[in-house]
Amino acid sequence: MILALPLALAGCFGSDGDRPSLIGGSQAGGPQPFPDNFRSDTVALMRAYLNNPVAVREASMADPIQRELGGRQFFVSCLRFTPRETDGSYKGMRERAVVFVNGRADRVVDKASELCAGAVYGPFPELEKMTR
Repeated sequence: MILALPLALAGCFGSDGDRPSLIGGSQAGGPQPFPDNFRSDTVALMRAYLNNPVAVREASMADPIQRELGGRQFFVSCLRFTPRETDGSYKGMRERAVVFVNGRADRVVDKASELCAGAVYGPFPELEKMTR
């Protein structure tokens, strides 16, 4: 009985099921498809990522381009925006990268300067219209 508990817990925490992963796993291997719904996927991911997704200003986005991460090619889209801080103020512009795995937004990279070098940004009003 005592040995069964650690094994059961390992089964719960050891696998994300069919969730794609940047490192390892067969699902992230091979050529990556272009993320057709990259704008709406990015808004959904940023809504969860930001502490306060309301009243984002000066949002711009670059179309996804392929970049190497962990030795593999993934589509990455770069964002620039000014989020509202918890005290209601606005500080500085932020740059983030959204990584797409198997055509879907997977994660946000905070240190995006290298990934976003040379990105061509266009307006991204959908990010400015986010609500809770």
